[in-house]
Amino acid sequence: MQIHPIRTEADHDAAVARIAELIGARPDTAEGEELDILATLVDAYEAKHHAIDVPDPIAAIQFRMEQQGLTRKSLEPLIGSRARVSEVMTRRRSLTLAMIRRVRKELGISADVLIGHPEKKRRKRVHSTKLDPASVNSKRQAAAR
Repeated sequence: MQIHPIRTEADHDAAVARIAELIGARPDTAEGEELDILATLVDAYEAKHHAIDVPDPIAAIQFRMEQQGLTRKSLEPLIGSRARVSEVMTRRRSLTLAMIRRVRKELGISADVLIGHPEKKRRKRVHSTKLDPASVNSKRQAAAR
């Protein structure tokens, strides 16, 4: 048993291949011990190099809708009116705590996923209009009347 740290993809591939050979090994044997150690090393390497991010809440809802053959209309009892469902699904409105509770209960999506990462606040567009002094003065005069 020559076990060493997994530092590269080649090391990872070799360890996974060896795990496949040892998969039926009995505990408390040399092969069982090797399997345990290799599984721990592979798990640590994958956690560091192949981490999986938590999915976007809306993507998770869409995935579950596809799995269960649901439509946006099916979400109305969970999220609200047709307009509210549209706002949430197009990411113009965030899920509220009450919505998260209902979606979690009915669709079985983890609350951790539904809470998700705080989205970056969208910058509000500021419409800048250049006003010439004459138009500002005429507006002031009109307001004074």
